[in-house]
Amino acid sequence: MIPYGRQNINQADIDAVVDVLQSDFLTQGPVVPAFEKAVANYCGAQHSVAVNSATSALHIACLAIGLGTADVVWTTPTTFVASANCALYCGATVDFVDIDPRTYNLRVERLAAKLAEVEKYGKLPKVVIPVHLAGQSCDMKAIHALSQKYGFKIIEDASHAIGGRYNEEPIGNCRYSDITVFSFHPVKIITTGEGGMALTNDKQFAKRMRLLRSHGITSDAAELQPRSPEELWNYQQIDLGFNYRMTDIHAALGLSQMQRLDEFVIKRHTIAKRYDQMFSSLPVVTPWQHPDSYSSYHLYVIRLKLAEINKTHRQIYEVLRTAGILVNLHYIPVYRQPYYEKMGFSVGYCPEAEQYYSEVISIPIYPGLSEAQQNHVVNVLRKAIIA
Repeated sequence: MIPYGRQNINQADIDAVVDVLQSDFLTQGPVVPAFEKAVANYCGAQHSVAVNSATSALHIACLAIGLGTADVVWTTPTTFVASANCALYCGATVDFVDIDPRTYNLRVERLAAKLAEVEKYGKLPKVVIPVHLAGQSCDMKAIHALSQKYGFKIIEDASHAIGGRYNEEPIGNCRYSDITVFSFHPVKIITTGEGGMALTNDKQFAKRMRLLRSHGITSDAAELQPRSPEELWNYQQIDLGFNYRMTDIHAALGLSQMQRLDEFVIKRHTIAKRYDQMFSSLPVVTPWQHPDSYSSYHLYVIRLKLAEINKTHRQIYEVLRTAGILVNLHYIPVYRQPYYEKMGFSVGYCPEAEQYYSEVISIPIYPGLSEAQQNHVVNVLRKAIIA
């Protein structure tokens, strides 16, 4: 069996976790801040807030920005549902902007046109969430310019993209966004088992996210509200928060994995380049890389040229899965999910995203994928296409 992605764990990772297990703190100890600092330093961001998942990070990022029931969030339909669900958690509504046919990221031209149209009716979004699909950055400079014109906030969903770069700078530095979110799920570039992180250069956003990740509770004496001198108060809940904390066990794994982040990304590029060469004679479209972007290659997504193949999308997918190659789909347009269809979304809303979905397959890519396994993936796909 060859999965589309998997973690890479070495003895140093295991030792780091065991050290925490043998320490005084399994959670709320010193390792989480150390991991936060390592990621912030790597990315060039001023503040970082570790949480138990990227979904949690997206949620508290929306809340920190002040998203509420009267607000609207726009994102891409070609993403995992969490990129949209985070808005619904806050009582806001969600809309979608179609994708670019080459990068598969949110298309700036569509965003600009939609902003100009809804401005006439006073229905501008409060937040736009660009998603760096497969690890390749969106055109953040252009999106940021639109935010300056139309007044929306930006949360970069960089769940796929730690280790990637945009305009020669690390993704996550928040140069063109208010908050950036990473995921550390096992199939991502580095892992904490489960986990996520929000980065920002805004001190107040960071402060609020730290509060919200831990029940809305503070022990900061400067923030405690006055009470009777006879009563002992060493903490207070001053807002409604959540139990979104990351444990020191998870952070230890992440901190150790950070030592190999660049190595992981380089290996993914090596595999991607090899795939590019092996697929050059087959009727598939390989991932196009924008010259302004250095992808982390979380995914290697191919598009089938179905007009040149005597099989359907489903048939190719099932041949690969039957052969033990656990390919996947990234992604079914979010608004096609039954939950979102109940909101009124229907087929045809974002044509480019739907065309992409009808042709796409994510094939295995991860640092431990051997050349023999890569060859097997390509050979099975070749036979499926030409049979």
